[in-house]
Amino acid sequence: MSKLSELEYLGLPPAKRKLHDIGQFFARLPGNLLHFLKKIPLGIWRCLCAVGRFFAGIGHIFADGDWKTRVSFLVMGFGQFFRRQIGRGIIFLGMEGLFIWFMSMFGFGYLAGMKDLGTQATVKTLNDYGLEVVTYKDNSLKILHGVLTIFIVIGFLWTWYINIKQNYTAQKLIEKGVRPKSFRNDIKSLADEQYYKTLLAVPLLGITIFTIIPIFFMILIAFTNYDYSHLPPDKLFGWVGLDNFQTMLATDASGSDKFAYTFREILIWTLIWALIATFSNYFLGMFVAICINRKGIRFKKVFRTILVMTIAVPQFVSLLLVSKMFADDGIVNSVLMNWGWITEKIKFWTTQDMARIMVLVVNLWVGIPYLMLIATGVLMNIPADLYESAKIDGASGFRQFTKITLPYMLFVTGPYLLTSFTANINNFNVIYLLTAGAPKTMAYEGGAGGTDLLITWLYTLTVTNNDYKIAAVIGILVFIVVAVISLIVYNVSPAMKNEEDFQ
Repeated sequence: MSKLSELEYLGLPPAKRKLHDIGQFFARLPGNLLHFLKKIPLGIWRCLCAVGRFFAGIGHIFADGDWKTRVSFLVMGFGQFFRRQIGRGIIFLGMEGLFIWFMSMFGFGYLAGMKDLGTQATVKTLNDYGLEVVTYKDNSLKILHGVLTIFIVIGFLWTWYINIKQNYTAQKLIEKGVRPKSFRNDIKSLADEQYYKTLLAVPLLGITIFTIIPIFFMILIAFTNYDYSHLPPDKLFGWVGLDNFQTMLATDASGSDKFAYTFREILIWTLIWALIATFSNYFLGMFVAICINRKGIRFKKVFRTILVMTIAVPQFVSLLLVSKMFADDGIVNSVLMNWGWITEKIKFWTTQDMARIMVLVVNLWVGIPYLMLIATGVLMNIPADLYESAKIDGASGFRQFTKITLPYMLFVTGPYLLTSFTANINNFNVIYLLTAGAPKTMAYEGGAGGTDLLITWLYTLTVTNNDYKIAAVIGILVFIVVAVISLIVYNVSPAMKNEEDFQ
């Protein structure tokens, strides 16, 4: 510790210890960033050296390889055919053929078009009957799929390197009098000692296709003017550099900062929502679990069953029902007015402050049962001897909670808190099904409403407004916010440290 000794730090109350950890994290942050920046030149040098060694290895294979290996530099699988590795040869040759076909038919056109994302969207001509015929030419969205072509090229180059490396390895084995593995041996190996490759191949391919490539695609869209006014296939969109980020964080081309104001306000509300929704559910769910698990409480199974039933009912049904119940003409207002408790309808969803309070309260009803189940499992594993010793020492119930129950819960459920906070930042269901972002306000840009989170605003921008460029910027900024917060929590959470650190 920089200001406290180890004994002084351990003597702090848990809350002050966490505050001290957070303060130390931010105090060390400038030094860590400076240390990271100093490592960048060394990292670049090491990368360049690694690239140099890689190409030097390829040159060594070409220089030391026989004629079969050298021909395989151009015709993939050629050496395998002559070394009785027919299966490998067919696979490598087939992949080269597919790559050449794809690049000649689509790939080179996509890569060439990525410079300006197309020059002409449509051509209008008259047919023999004097009617106008529209012929579609360039499609910016398809051209932008050139990012997929880049991944295909990278994959092919890696396959080409494996091809020549395996040729060289087989050549050296034959020179030593050892017969290289046959295709049958390769199949058996994939089902035995290399079975991990077989298991990981499909998930890795899925992550690449459905996660990594879409992320790169989204990043590229953030640097274009892809919106309703530039919607393919009738229109083209192009590169605009950092204009979208300037619009979102400062001012747009006309000097207006309405988007920046909207983003700032919704970001603040998103973080407030995530903090309150996460910790209110956490502590109230823990409180419910403690109450149910206390000795002497009867009908424990009944209470747990009632709470679990809220989980069993689909959120889609329950949230829409609650939304209708608290509408201006809903059953709640009708009953209250019939009983004479109110004279005017309570605007649960049409007033911004009231709507925000309502979504937080309804989220408690949705989230507490989950925390109750998690906390019940953790509480049942806390050694009873700790509580008995605390009672003998005269500790009150509150002190037992702060010194035994809460530290144990935080240690075990720390990762859950992090994932729950991240999930609440991107909590689409509760907000959209209850209010759809309402109430809408003219002070906000892009169709945003008073209860919109960044994720629901992003949905409105894409589905309703077709403003994909701003939505892509929001996606990138949400990732940055979540990454920074996750990094902070990861560094100060006791659950991320060694088990021996748990007090």
